[in-house]
Amino acid sequence: MTEQERTELEAAAFRRLVQHLRSRPDAQNIDLMNLAGFCRNCLSKWYKAAADDLDIEVSLDEAREEVYGMPYAEWKRRYQKEATPEQQAAFDKGQPS
Repeated sequence: MTEQERTELEAAAFRRLVQHLRSRPDAQNIDLMNLAGFCRNCLSKWYKAAADDLDIEVSLDEAREEVYGMPYAEWKRRYQKEATPEQQAAFDKGQPS
């Protein structure tokens, strides 16, 4: 496999992951964090960091819109639910001290 092929495969896998997350707004970020240790916001930050590494101008808001498929504030308004005490306790337990 060439480096270009690897890059294309990784990009395709990333796009598929983002599309999957867009199709599953019921999967709350806190649940993703509790289960996998990352969420849509993490992906957005990684996207921005990659842009920064390549000297491509992308704001965090633009990166979030790439991942969420809409402005972050709109996604929160439409889909984000208040964390339950159990979700928050699991999140707090999983965070480093």
